[in-house]
Formats: sequence, structure tokens, C-alpha cells
Amino acid sequence: MITKTILSLICGLVLCIATIGQPLPKHDLHNTRLAATWDEGIPLGNATVGALVWQRGERLRFSLDRADIWDMRPMAGLHRQEFSYQWVQEQVAKKDYAPVQQYFDAPYDKEPAPSKIPAAALEFDIKNASPVKSVNLSLAKAVCEVEWEDGMKLKTFVHATEPVGWFRFENIRSAILPELLAPAYQGKIAEGGPVNSLVGDDLARLGYKQGVVNREKNRIVYQQEGWGGFRYEVTVDWNATKSGVLEGVWSVSSQYPDKPVMLASTALVKAALQRGNAPDYASHVAWWTKFWGQSSLRVPDPVLEKQWFLEQYKFGSAARRGAPPISLQAVWTADNGRIPPWKGDYHHDLNTQLSYWPSYSGNHLEEGLGYFDHLDANLANYKRYTKTYFGTDGLAVPGVTTLDGTEMGGWIQYSLSPTVSSWLAQHYYLQWRYSMDRDFLKNRAYPWFHGVCLFLEKITVKDENGYRKLPISSSPEINDNKLTAWFPENTNYDLSLMKFAFTAGAEIALEMGLTSEAEHWNDVLSQFGAYAITENSELMFAPSLAYNESHRHFSHMMAIHPLGLIRWEDGEKSQRIIKNSINLLEKIGPDWWCGYSYSWLANMKARAKDGTGAAHNLSVFAKAFCLPNSFHVNGDQTKAGLSKFTYRPFTLEGNFAFAAGLQEMLLQSYAGFIEVFPAVPEDWKDVSFEKLRTEGAFLVTAKKAGGRIEEVKIVSEKGGVTRLKQPFEKWKIVSVSGVTVDASDEGWLELKCKPNGKIVFQAEE
Repeated sequence: MITKTILSLICGLVLCIATIGQPLPKHDLHNTRLAATWDEGIPLGNATVGALVWQRGERLRFSLDRADIWDMRPMAGLHRQEFSYQWVQEQVAKKDYAPVQQYFDAPYDKEPAPSKIPAAALEFDIKNASPVKSVNLSLAKAVCEVEWEDGMKLKTFVHATEPVGWFRFENIRSAILPELLAPAYQGKIAEGGPVNSLVGDDLARLGYKQGVVNREKNRIVYQQEGWGGFRYEVTVDWNATKSGVLEGVWSVSSQYPDKPVMLASTALVKAALQRGNAPDYASHVAWWTKFWGQSSLRVPDPVLEKQWFLEQYKFGSAARRGAPPISLQAVWTADNGRIPPWKGDYHHDLNTQLSYWPSYSGNHLEEGLGYFDHLDANLANYKRYTKTYFGTDGLAVPGVTTLDGTEMGGWIQYSLSPTVSSWLAQHYYLQWRYSMDRDFLKNRAYPWFHGVCLFLEKITVKDENGYRKLPISSSPEINDNKLTAWFPENTNYDLSLMKFAFTAGAEIALEMGLTSEAEHWNDVLSQFGAYAITENSELMFAPSLAYNESHRHFSHMMAIHPLGLIRWEDGEKSQRIIKNSINLLEKIGPDWWCGYSYSWLANMKARAKDGTGAAHNLSVFAKAFCLPNSFHVNGDQTKAGLSKFTYRPFTLEGNFAFAAGLQEMLLQSYAGFIEVFPAVPEDWKDVSFEKLRTEGAFLVTAKKAGGRIEEVKIVSEKGGVTRLKQPFEKWKIVSVSGVTVDASDEGWLELKCKPNGKIVFQAEE
């Protein structure tokens, strides 16, 4: 009774604090049938375990997953004597690239592992059930509910913080007892079909002995051994609590031989049953209520608004401390009898980076910390790779890695690129700038930058003009895996990342009082040359190659976004480069773009203050590159010429880049000041957002009504000084605490804030 009372009080308090940010029923996923394929299933998850709810034949199916279920065998043949950046340079110089492809690239496609692998499936026989009446995913509560025409109902959720999933059927007319199905790790391997990293191998190629499924009266336990002594366990336990009701819990656990012993799924399920469905549901909903209270927005485009809430939901389901970070498919590994597309791995040449873009201005820094926990935990492994492959000290990170950060090969121009850790460094910088957490700066961000800058200084060489450059450079994924994918001069991609590393490294060194280190990083920065730009002010791939082909990865434009080294706010020259580079991108066209290309371009257009263009690109993404459950599937599902890619491999980075793009339209702070509604289409008359976050750790709430900005509220978490670009013709302060305002600079309001200072401006007639 005491426990229930406390839970009720907690839930009530959270609701009072956070109701304003909750999604509405119109944002929910709703259908009149269950999906017929796994990748259109209703997604549930908590970053550790996940499920997809769908129907396979006459069975209701939960595709169960756990983020750390991996086959971690070393990539066959990768770590040979030739595994060396120096050796690759020699092969490039000799124009004898076939051995490089054979040794380092081919195994990624040919070998079944290392790879993420699925867990199991939970099924219920519903052949005697009436037709489905409705399927609904409540975003506010993270609960899936299914109703059949005869009144049978299912309510299921993955607990927000515990590695368990609950299901409860009511009004059951005939038996629908659970069945646990193991992945097909043994069986005939399909012959003659394409085997590559996109399609994925048969699971049977992993060579496992099929695991054991033990059935008891009200419990099923499946135990599977993988490579190298790894094992995982799946348990489902249920009770028929009364006539017509079936209630149960499932869980997935994992155990690596060299890791501390973890609670097995059987124990996790037992603990959940002891707690009970109602208390678990209450604590689950309380977590999600708090999550939704972190930020919110309203825009007049219902498609974009709903998609943003769906992306926030998936982020909350896939990003969490204490769990692995977001991989290509997170906790929704393919349930099709095959290894997932691109092995479900960690791609650091775009995919992980885009996945965390919305955490900063979206005010989800706590969830984003799981990304840094993973990177920091693997530091020793990254330094081993840096020394082994590059032959130097400092910090490099493979572009394609396993769960523990080990390199996997692939197209090595990108999977072993020397600037991967520089792009990851930007996330450390953003986490610092948006949080102003000095402990994070001192103990995590600057040590990362120091390692990256040290590495880049050691690996770069001087050209004939005295400018620093990489011995061989590349630009994802220009010229794919050919010899010509290597450039003898810096590509704009590599150059912008190296410039960012030293620019931000010097800035945060100075912030910490390390004057001599800041001076040194600035000195190294001064030794890099200019970006490759055409006479028409268009960014090029490299000095020897203009942007001349449609490509999914806008690697040549990194300096514009996300790095912000070429800024609209810097004046006419920069604006010309930004406008002309975007125009060229669109002139050459989207033939070989993916869905994430549209999301990324929307972010760029927002930086260019083109709200109409940004909204259009986000709309194309949502309507053409997402399945009905909102999953981004890379190809144009409308087959309307928006891309020549019309396939459907599911990855998440496009989804999260979408969320970041809409946030970028509503609030920007990357240029050293706060600007509200910087890129809103003219016909968006009524727009609002609440508690979006800016650099400097300011939380901003703003409202535009009838085409006029009416109110702006700013809360300073850590104190400090910021500038607000004047959003009003005439204004008044209606509430202030701990903030002083200086309006002497026309067009700007300078705010000097104490910690937790607050101020509310309103437009005046």
C-alpha cells in the first residue's frame, strides 16, 4: 500500500511538471490492422531490450531484441601484417589497389560476423480470433494496444528502465498461450542469392549449435550459445489471472565470458512478476511523462509535427545511459532469418553522429550521455587500433566497429578513415556547450580532443607549399571503394574535420586555462589551407574534383553543417558559398540520395534561413522514405523519382536527423547568439516550442501567433552571458529573476544571467 501511494504521488508530481510537453492522440501510430512484416511492426524499447509487434500469418508476433547480443569474433583475415595505413599508402602510390580490397574490404561482405544478431520471437496463435479492429501506439505512454472486433484486447509495453516487456490480454475467447521461437541458427543455407552487407547472410552461416528451448507449465526459457563462449537467454512467464485474462512478462539477458555476471532473464522476469504489472506500468509511464516534459513543439504542418513526436519517441526508446548507444537498427534487429543490413553495427562515418543530433537542442542531454559512455569505455581499444593501424599515438576511432569498438573493415577509405574521431569530437564539444558541465569538459571532452589533435598533428605532413595534409585523403563515399576514392590532397571532408578539431580543441583548452596548449593547437590550425571552392563559390569534393555527381553523403559540405565553420552569419562571402553549394546539390539532383540526405539537407537549409526549403525536404523524407511505423528505410517508397534507391533497408539516422532539422528551423545558437524562429516558412503563422536548449545551457520557450512573435522565455541553467537576436519590434519584460538586460546594441539584447535566472519577454503593441 505504501509503495502504491508513493508511486501515485510521484506520477502526480511528474504530471504536474511535464504535462505541457506530452504528445497528443493525433501523434500516435494508429491502424486498423497489424503489420504483416517485421519492419512495419509497432516499435517498443528502452535502449537495452526492444520488441516489434506485428502479425505473421495467423500468429501475433513480438520480435524480441537486446542491444548487446553480438557475435564478436574478429573479422577474418583483417589483422594481418599488411594492416597498416603506411602499407595502404604504398599500394595507392603503386596503383595496385586490388590487394587492399581483398584483404580489408571483401571480408565485410563475405564473412557472416562480427555482427549484431537477433534474440528470439514471442508468438500467440490468433487464428481463432476475430479480425483486428484497431492497433494503437500511445506515444505519451509508450504502450501498444490492439483490439479485436469480438472485444479481445492486448496491452503491451517495454518497461522504460527495466529490461522486461509486459503483455496483458483481456476478453480472451479461446486459448492463445505464448510460444517462444528461436532464430534459425541451423538449417539449409540459401544458395545463389546475393550475399552482401546490405542483404545480410543467413543466420545459419554463423555456425552455432541450435539453442535449447525448455517449456514448463507457465514458462518458456530459451538459452543460446554464440561465438567464443557468449550466451544469451530469453524467458517468458505468464499467468491466467482470471477467466479471459492472460498476463505475462518476457526478458532477454546476455553474458560475455570475460564480463561480470549479469542477472539472467529468468531472474529478471521473476522480479517483474513480484513487482506486478500495475506498479511497473506506473513507473514506466512516469519515466515517459518526464521524458516528454523535456521539450515540445507545435507547427502548423501536421505531417512534420507528428513525425517529430515519432522521432522523439524512438530516441527515448533507443538512447539511454547504461545501455549501448544507437547502432544502425538499435533494439529492432531484422526478424527475417538473416543477419541485419550492414551487420547492424556502429557506423561512425555518418550514422551514429546523425542519430544524436536532436539530443542537444531537444534537451535530452541525459539520454545522449550513453553515446559518450560507450566511446569512453572503448578508449583503450581505440588507442590500440590507432597504434596498430596508424603507427602513432593519440586517438583515432574506426569508422565501422563492433560493440566494443573493434574495427570491422569494409571500404577502408571510410571504415578506417583518420578523421572519424574528429567528427565524434564534435559531439563532445556540443555536449559541453549545451550543458556547460565543467566536469564533463575537464574529464571527458578535453581529453578526447587532446588525443584527437595529437593524432592529427602526428599523422599529417607538409605539402610543397607548407600546408598540412593527410598523406592520402577521402570523402565518404565518393568513388566508392575504388583506387580513385583516395585523393593526394585534403578533401573538404577531411579538411573541415581537422580544422574543427583544432579550432574547438584550442577553444576548450583556453576555457580550462591551458594557454600554452591552446596556442599550440591554434598554431597547428594555421598550417591548414583553404577549402576547395569553385569560381562560382561552390564547395568541391577536393581541389581536383568538383561536386559532379548525385551522392547520398554530403561530405563535401561538412564545413556548413554540422560543423558550422562556414556560417550564414559571417556575411556575404559565406552566404554565397552556402547558397551556391546547396543550389548545385539540387541542380545535380537526388538520383542517389537516401532518406537521410533529405533530412540533412533540411538542416543545411535551416542554417541558410530557408524555412520553406527546409520544410519541403522534411516533408519529402516523412512521406517518401519512411514506412507506416515511421522507420526510415533509405529508399524512395513512393517510387516517384525522389531517389533511384527504392529498396527498404531500415536504419535510424535519417529519423533522428529529421528531428534535428525541425528543431534547427525553430531555434539556433551555433553562431554565438540565440535566434528564435530563424527558418520558419512565411505561411507558418502559428508556431511554438517549449524548453528547447541552446549553447550556453539556456532553455528557451517561444510562441508565434498570427505571424507575429508574441513571447520568448529564457531560463539559464548555469548562469552566464548570452545575446538574443531581437525578435520584437517593441517589447516588454513581464517576468524576470536573476537576469539583467542590456539593449544598447540595436537589434540585440544582451542577457547577464545568474544560475537559474529567468526572463520572459512579450511583444508590445
